[in-house]
Amino acid sequence: MREIIFDYPVKEFTYKVIGERKLKFYIFESESSQKNGSIILFFIGGSFSKDPNSPARFQEQAKYFASKGMITACVDYRNGADEGFTPIQAIQDVKSAVRSVRENYAYLGVDPNKIVVCGSSAGAYISVSSIMFKELNNETDNLSTDNVPNALVVFAGGMDGVDIMKRRYPELLDESIELSPIHHIKKCLPKTIWFCGTVDIDYEQNKEFIQRMVEKGNEITFIEYDKMEHGFFHFGRNNNEFYQDTIQKTEGFLKEIEFI
Repeated sequence: MREIIFDYPVKEFTYKVIGERKLKFYIFESESSQKNGSIILFFIGGSFSKDPNSPARFQEQAKYFASKGMITACVDYRNGADEGFTPIQAIQDVKSAVRSVRENYAYLGVDPNKIVVCGSSAGAYISVSSIMFKELNNETDNLSTDNVPNALVVFAGGMDGVDIMKRRYPELLDESIELSPIHHIKKCLPKTIWFCGTVDIDYEQNKEFIQRMVEKGNEITFIEYDKMEHGFFHFGRNNNEFYQDTIQKTEGFLKEIEFI
């Protein structure tokens, strides 16, 4: 298994074991971290490829919000480098991660009612899907533990499961509608902030999905960035202008809901 390397000190916590595969939280804390405060779980995108992005791609955001008093964790989940991987496994892992926080909140030192999930790209798809599709659970999970986070932060991701499976997992095409958020519009999401560039490949789809979800009663703040591409917000891109801007807007969102 690949080595996951961070530029900053992290604590490791295994939230799930599948065979020999240990899935971990890579936890950031600071002197500002509040006991029994909120926690944010970061799910990186680019995970469906055979050479997936590292969970450390979100380390700068994790470090920043730890400095604001939160416990933060970059989450390793099953991905394209795992033998026999499908997105169903990743969706199940998001659910397991949230359940693990609630079941281990005292050890982690967090409030089980102040869990934030943040996902980008493929991480956005699996984060939203983990909330929308109740039947997709790992058999080892305790289903009496709620898997829905208390808030959601999204950086553009495909919401059309039919398109995703057609392009990447044709073996799942027959069940793709059942794995497609845009085909299951309903009131189900926690309070959400959603970022997307206007030239992102998923822009029109995200805009339609959000409009229809808001019509069903979901509370989603959609923030558009003119002429910005997929992944525009990452640290090291665009002179960090949009990394900083999305950090500040996310912080404002978390302050509004009293998670910071």
